[in-house]
Amino acid sequence: MAEPAWLALVAAAGLAGGAMNALAGGGTFATLPALLAVGLPANIANATSNVALLPGAAASAWTLRDELGPVGGVTWQRLAVINFAGGLIGSLLLVLTPTRTFDLLIPWLVLYAFLVLLAGRQASDWLAERVSIGRRTLLAMQGLLGIYGGYFGGGVGLMMTATYGLLAGLDPRALFAPRTLMLAVTNLAAALVFVAFAMVDWLPCAVMLTGAVVGGWAGAHWGKRLPAEAVRGWTLLVSGATTIAFFIRAYS
Repeated sequence: MAEPAWLALVAAAGLAGGAMNALAGGGTFATLPALLAVGLPANIANATSNVALLPGAAASAWTLRDELGPVGGVTWQRLAVINFAGGLIGSLLLVLTPTRTFDLLIPWLVLYAFLVLLAGRQASDWLAERVSIGRRTLLAMQGLLGIYGGYFGGGVGLMMTATYGLLAGLDPRALFAPRTLMLAVTNLAAALVFVAFAMVDWLPCAVMLTGAVVGGWAGAHWGKRLPAEAVRGWTLLVSGATTIAFFIRAYS
């Protein structure tokens, strides 16, 4: 592929990925295929995508900072600390272990997110009537999401939205700010590890990063203006497409 063409592809993927992360999550599904298409090995593409999406996620989180608040009775600061620790663990796992087994699990994890989002508030109410959901459960799930996000990250924003909705009974629009912040925290933790282990290809990373910052800023502003039902519809669309893509990727 000619250099101008792949630079344009990588920049466009960064723009789309940054906007997707701000609106619903799933930005990796725009950025990772583009990096694979220009010839990066899968592990390098994954690490490069993570670092490239970090500033865009940070821009989105900053734009939405006035909407931050507790989730399920847990402060966002405490969730962020747990998430950061999980991100470090997950990214170290990516560096040190093979990925095939986890690749086969990813579609099922994203399918979980889609089904919980599809059920919506009814699933949260049904669960709340039968079990007691405490802060420890939410913190444990946040840690697991941080590990997943550090290891691969594809669909982690969707999974956070689904998990917060299930455990805290909140709709996707109310979760914009905490979910976006946790994405940024996870990306930061993973980026520290990936940079330390020289897993980032810096030229495509810089191009993609620029697009992701613009996309993240724009997506956060669009999200503020969208009604809750529009956000839920977009989230379901992205999560459904993501689920199909991952099953094809893992089992085809």
